[in-house]
Amino acid sequence: MIILGFTPPKISNEEERLRALAEYRILGTQPEQCYDDITKIASLTCGTPISLMSLVDSDKQWFKSKCGFETQETSRDVSFCAHAIASSEPLIIEDALLDERFKTNPLVVEEPKIRLYAGFPLQTPNDQRIGTLCVIDRKPGYLTDKQHQIMEALSRQVVSLLELRKRSIRLLDALTHMHNMEGILTTCSYCKEVRDTDGEWQHLEKYLSKITDIRFSHGICDSCMEQHFPDVLEVWSDDKFNLNNNKNSPKCKKSK
Repeated sequence: MIILGFTPPKISNEEERLRALAEYRILGTQPEQCYDDITKIASLTCGTPISLMSLVDSDKQWFKSKCGFETQETSRDVSFCAHAIASSEPLIIEDALLDERFKTNPLVVEEPKIRLYAGFPLQTPNDQRIGTLCVIDRKPGYLTDKQHQIMEALSRQVVSLLELRKRSIRLLDALTHMHNMEGILTTCSYCKEVRDTDGEWQHLEKYLSKITDIRFSHGICDSCMEQHFPDVLEVWSDDKFNLNNNKNSPKCKKSK
């Protein structure tokens, strides 16, 4: 349904944006305290009765977290947030009744009777704006510089939580994939490389990096140190011995 007068602008990279949103697998999920805390802080900071974490899908906006608002979703056609994601800059409407884009919007002329709207885009690391953290008031108003800065910080925190969620999902997918292989991971008896689902042999690190977000650091275990670097181990042992002897030796007092 297209509603004339306040139809949101088209997003040039809409397909990529929707794919980025889908990667978080968050639409339709239950409320979570970590997001509810952020909307509550936003509402208290800006002194507004309503604060929302809005995710803009293809035809609707869905609220992952809401403070002072009961509705779970609205049509994208009437969404203020669908306008906000068109730019990387926050969308601040001090009085919606005086704005040609919104003065006849059902969310303005009917409940919740929006006057002040301040929407801060949720921008992913790949520059996809998937929604907003917004505050709403039923009377005209504005945000101070300090409130503006806090809202920007809170919106970045929301994205950080979403990124953590995505990494956890990828790790779970990898573990599920391995479980679906009946818990059997084929490794070479000699070089210990792993055979992936495409039948290719590769080092375990490369395989795990491919299917998870795991990053590796490297060291040398005691057994390998003893087998491959006995000279170094011997020097280390001597150094430790000398160090211990120095610690146990009496300290000389300086003569006055």
